[in-house]
Amino acid sequence: MRWNMRLSRLWLALLLVLGAHARAAPSHAQAPTPIREFVIGYSAQGRPIEAVQVGTGPRKLVIVGNTHGAPEANTYELTRQLIDHYRANPQAVPDAVRLYLIPTVNPDGIALDWRFDAFGVDLNRNMNTNLDECRENDWSRSVFGAYGITSDTGGAFPDSQLESRVLRNFLLDAAGVIFIHSNAGLVFPAFCEHGPSIRMAEIYATGAGYEYQRFWERYFITGGTHDWAASLGIAAIIPELVSPVDPEYEQNLRGIEAVLAAYAEVLPLPAEQVVNGQPVPAVIWRYWRAHGGEAVFGLPLEPPRQTALGIQQTFARARLEYRPSLADTLFVVQPVPVQATLTSNGSISAAFGAVPVGIPADGLASPMISDAPLFFEQSGYRISGGFQQFWAQHGGMDVFGVPLSAEQTARTADGQLRTVQLFERAIFAYDAETEQVQLEPVGWQVLLRGQVLAPTSAAQIR
Repeated sequence: MRWNMRLSRLWLALLLVLGAHARAAPSHAQAPTPIREFVIGYSAQGRPIEAVQVGTGPRKLVIVGNTHGAPEANTYELTRQLIDHYRANPQAVPDAVRLYLIPTVNPDGIALDWRFDAFGVDLNRNMNTNLDECRENDWSRSVFGAYGITSDTGGAFPDSQLESRVLRNFLLDAAGVIFIHSNAGLVFPAFCEHGPSIRMAEIYATGAGYEYQRFWERYFITGGTHDWAASLGIAAIIPELVSPVDPEYEQNLRGIEAVLAAYAEVLPLPAEQVVNGQPVPAVIWRYWRAHGGEAVFGLPLEPPRQTALGIQQTFARARLEYRPSLADTLFVVQPVPVQATLTSNGSISAAFGAVPVGIPADGLASPMISDAPLFFEQSGYRISGGFQQFWAQHGGMDVFGVPLSAEQTARTADGQLRTVQLFERAIFAYDAETEQVQLEPVGWQVLLRGQVLAPTSAAQIR
């Protein structure tokens, strides 16, 4: 009996201990914050452009360390130190945010020991900043560069450089981006009025202890990455370090922490837009607008449609597809392939193919600007002249694919005989009167043919 009482007391004590432990312990273990390191693209000379991701929240914040190569190497070092910090403290990134840190988008500039890319172009003067309502910051070949020196370093045309295109495609689904530079000791937002950019700059400057300026007052920055981003609704700022050599890690960590704490205010989720009376998903709208908008792809003709791979939407001259499975890659949005042939009367018959969009294994291809015709071993055809210029300026192989025919005469959608050339994802047509190249309206043709062939009413017998 005494033994049973002693055993009962021991059992009761054990239950009390277990109960106290159960109350103290969380009901379930918290999953570790994901950390991922990967390559988002390559420079013109083939060097990797790397990124580290911390967290998986819906609001994508990107920190871009080094744009101006060797003269701003301290921004590269700063971003590396920030990566080390967030590796060790991933819980510092809020659950609503996924943070990306890119040490450099200009590895060639670091290797070549100068400010520019491998072709002598200033990557912070090369973006298409003609999309916003401000004209002062529009892209220009002749630009103000370091110390206000004027030079023809803006590139051959907006987004002409491979690194610019890598950055453009990677930021399509971003909520905010911080481009770190040196050395002016201040923080400023995008030039045109964009509330989230302005607020982010104020918050960062206060947190880091830097001076806040509404504008870069020394000269107009044309083709700036921050202005391009804000024109698509991405909150964008430039912190300028005080020192040309010191990474100023502590100050900038405080600035980033302040931005992360205010994520709901300064990191707006990409928003759906309405164009031509049609709703356009945010990422498709950004791709459409950044790659030429109405002038290249035409207006949307129907609402977006769900597919097994993602979301498609038909525009007058293309069908664009958004694939969530390719998020954080350079091909999250792409034109759907076109199956085009010439009919017996010389007209073009086009349809959208079911072939998956090809994803180049090594990322974006070089724009390949050249006066000589370009030959493609993949298809056995070449492009030249105005078709080659249009192809290169509006996305090249990554948007239109390779040519699938030689230049030939065909009857286009407007009933005129014109010079055309078939590509994987588009049909080019040349108008001799205007001396302009544009895409054939394959989206409009496919929808119209579908409406004509669809049985809209029951057959009637009289």
